[in-house]
Amino acid sequence: MKTIKHTADTRGEANHGWLKSHHSFSFANYFNQDRMNFGMLRVLNDDEVSGGKGFGKHPHKNMEIISIPLSGDLEHQDSMGNTTVIKEGDIQVMSAGTGVMHSEYNKNKDQAVKFLQIWVIPNQENVEPRYDQISTLDLKKENEWYQILSPHKEDQGVWIHQQAYFSMGDFTQPTSLTYDLKDAKNGVYIFVLEGNLKVETEDLRRRDALGIWETDSIEVKAEAHTKVLLMEIPMT
Repeated sequence: MKTIKHTADTRGEANHGWLKSHHSFSFANYFNQDRMNFGMLRVLNDDEVSGGKGFGKHPHKNMEIISIPLSGDLEHQDSMGNTTVIKEGDIQVMSAGTGVMHSEYNKNKDQAVKFLQIWVIPNQENVEPRYDQISTLDLKKENEWYQILSPHKEDQGVWIHQQAYFSMGDFTQPTSLTYDLKDAKNGVYIFVLEGNLKVETEDLRRRDALGIWETDSIEVKAEAHTKVLLMEIPMT
């Protein structure tokens, strides 16, 4: 088993006034040659956008883009004709493929919107662009992992063009559990949204992350009131 720990205070940081962001991997003006990616996980941005502000229309190509709102309401528009609002409990996916334009704005003028933006390098290029959005509230299970993303259309959650699996953990009480990898050639990147977590021998706090690979299972101990995003990702 190999591991790499990224504590919250080692992330890149950007403050544009209307946008405050922390970057787990190199992005925009933040460059760290040792923090380019974790396998096929290319971007993990922890964003906060002020009321009424947002990202104007901009292009993407050949990337799987996942947005997970943490609080507030995020309005999305794209060149495929979609105009939607995503909120806490939702997950949104956009396969950029041959190319797509989109914008993202805070729907509300009186409060910030906070969300994770995640980019996964696809295993197929130049696919037809697509968009999907679901609520995960019906999938949620307390004190155990529940899947929110996979490579398979028929699986629970949304799907992407990559052999990746995302799961959430909402722990209301102290919990010990195992995560069994779908593929032992994959790695797992665990990001603590709230609370405290012990993964194998590493203690993680709010917004800390741990990458693990060359193993087929992971032992986790969560304290009460802990929320975790677990991303199983191909390493090559």
